[in-house]
Amino acid sequence: MLALTILGINVPDSRPLFIAALAVHVPAGIVSVLSGAMAALARKRPRRHPMAGRVYLVGIALVCASATVLAPMRWQHDWPLFVLDLLAFALAGTGLLVRLRQRPGWLARHGMAMAGSYVTLLTGFYVDNGPQLPLWDRLPHLTYWLLPVTVGVPLTLRALFHNRAWQGGARWPLAGRSTSTTTRPLR
Repeated sequence: MLALTILGINVPDSRPLFIAALAVHVPAGIVSVLSGAMAALARKRPRRHPMAGRVYLVGIALVCASATVLAPMRWQHDWPLFVLDLLAFALAGTGLLVRLRQRPGWLARHGMAMAGSYVTLLTGFYVDNGPQLPLWDRLPHLTYWLLPVTVGVPLTLRALFHNRAWQGGARWPLAGRSTSTTTRPLR
């Protein structure tokens, strides 16, 4: 089990299965981070937001699947990361299920679950890679665990209030209808 360095990042295991799983895990994580940010920043209406959300779901599923291969190979060191991956995947799945069912209050639950998944994904990234990142390597280890939550929770609450998720939220407008012709949320 020799370690190697790829693009200045220390890879703790050089076994072919580990490298193959990592070759899926890293791009899936990058896709998840980018698509999650796109979904979070997009207006909550058809097209961009749900498309980015679907890409995020596929990415987080691949992150979790590859973590299922990676974690047992270095279980003593990687079990907390595996738990974070499972949690991120479970929260994303919960967010999707809540969105599909659309029961009363679904918008707030969907937003909290998806944001929780994204924050958990970032936490896993920083816990695993923070010590190797410029400037991050100078922070105490506890910062890798707490900073994503410290930033993510206020941003999530702000977005939920902005989108009126607590009051049931506004539904996406029907295609082709002017918002000036209707004053009630569409059901």
